[in-house]
Amino acid sequence: MIEFFSVYTDNWADWWPQIQSAMWVTVQLTVWSFALATTVGMLLALGKLSKVRIIRVFCAGYVEVARGVPALAVLFLLYYGLVPLGVVLDAFVAGVVGLGLSAAGYIAEVFRAGIEAIHKGQREAALSVGMTPIKSFRYIILPQALRIILPPLFNMLIILLKDTSICSLISTPELMLRAKDLAMMSFLPMHLFLLAGVIYFLMSWPLSIMTRRIEARMHRSIKTTAS
Repeated sequence: MIEFFSVYTDNWADWWPQIQSAMWVTVQLTVWSFALATTVGMLLALGKLSKVRIIRVFCAGYVEVARGVPALAVLFLLYYGLVPLGVVLDAFVAGVVGLGLSAAGYIAEVFRAGIEAIHKGQREAALSVGMTPIKSFRYIILPQALRIILPPLFNMLIILLKDTSICSLISTPELMLRAKDLAMMSFLPMHLFLLAGVIYFLMSWPLSIMTRRIEARMHRSIKTTAS
């Protein structure tokens, strides 16, 4: 056991600078893909709730496809499949777009469920006092829906953080790709992949704690409002 861990002390000075830079790429991938997924997801949710049939059908179809097609297939399509058409995407950009568009289908359902959980009378009351539909959504519906939306939204952020590992298959220089490269050079796959797993856990664990605290606070807030 001592010999197993001594490998880390012997190689840490060489490994850590590369691991650290790869961690930063992983964080950037997560943040940008989550921002894209949240934006597209909200638009899709509003589209599914639209009274215009063609918009509603298109958004519902997108959500079903996004939830049914593996994110890896989307990444391969963006990175390799568009090349014959003359569209060459950087590996990082392809990772952000692929993960973001795939996660948008799930986040759309999160937003839709949160919005539909608010009683329709809230919107009708806002419109009756002279608010426009946009203002009623912004100031009345969305703030209340956020109490329901935030916990599953943070769960999606954690899932996206872990899903960035599949971007290594399109050569995005994130944590898993760097761990694989180091493992091939040092012939120490057990040590490197174990280290990568621990780092992913340490990056996602604070988000998990934050999610539980938000859920607990929202639960207390709902109980207080109900009483």
